[in-house]
Amino acid sequence: MGMSKKMGMLWMVATMSVATFAQDGRQGYQFLNIPVSAHSAALGGANISIVEDDATMMWTNAALMTNVSDNSIALSFNSYIRSSYLMSAGYTKAIGERGTWALGAQMLNYGKMDETDETGAVLGSFSAKDMNFQTSYSYMLNDRWSGAIVAKVLVSNYANYSSTAMGADLALNYFDEERGISFSTVGRNLGGQLSTFHEDEKRQALPFNWAFGISKDFENAPLRISLTADDITNWEDIKFIQHFVLGVDILPSNNTWIALGYNFRRAHEMKVQDKGHWAGFCIGAGLNVKKFKVGVAYGKYHVASSSILINAGFSL
Repeated sequence: MGMSKKMGMLWMVATMSVATFAQDGRQGYQFLNIPVSAHSAALGGANISIVEDDATMMWTNAALMTNVSDNSIALSFNSYIRSSYLMSAGYTKAIGERGTWALGAQMLNYGKMDETDETGAVLGSFSAKDMNFQTSYSYMLNDRWSGAIVAKVLVSNYANYSSTAMGADLALNYFDEERGISFSTVGRNLGGQLSTFHEDEKRQALPFNWAFGISKDFENAPLRISLTADDITNWEDIKFIQHFVLGVDILPSNNTWIALGYNFRRAHEMKVQDKGHWAGFCIGAGLNVKKFKVGVAYGKYHVASSSILINAGFSL
């Protein structure tokens, strides 16, 4: 197979596989938009403001890591599309009284695909993967404010071709425990490619996303509501309401949660023949037993199939 034809096929497969949201052809590494935290996913897939002892929130808002137990390990698995799946692992460590360091890795594996020639004859198979290796540092600025910075190294391997990129996140959280209010703002995926699949390609930017989020607990009811304004710098073909994500937590006890969410943009973008197929709705639940935590969420991030996201965490 000629290199140009093979590269075209690889790009087509990758673009179709990572269509989590509307794609911008000038941006790569769209797998960074796929939810990793089951709790955030159950609240619509974009929540950045829930304050929990949950290390998986490092992927959406590292400023929340100051609330996570020391020496926490978090594992995640997302059954994405057919043979594609997203896996992640993270670790957090307290640094002094106010700091928290976190290390994480994630991989979107697209599975095995046939390699063919111009006539359609199968020559063999190849695999394709996107990977993210990141480290972050979170710090309590005072009793209510915390901030964080995240550094990322991104690697894509499609058959014999590869590309690399570097990125960063900046995050800030305000949490008033007495009033039950949490407010966050996060700028994710600042950066771009260092090397491309082919020397003639133009380097791509990362899928930058600036978001605001707020969550409110209710003293006399086991409820928490969340509202997230997502991707607020992108207004091309996106209506105002489609930037918002709604979420509701039902909290039967201190050790359990049930969450429901609705993502207006996802519902719009995945509408097929005027039928949304419940694409904007998400649901999930979680349980904390001593040092062990587990969470499960259901959502639809691609028109081809639904996804089940599972988290498991443990504090050493």
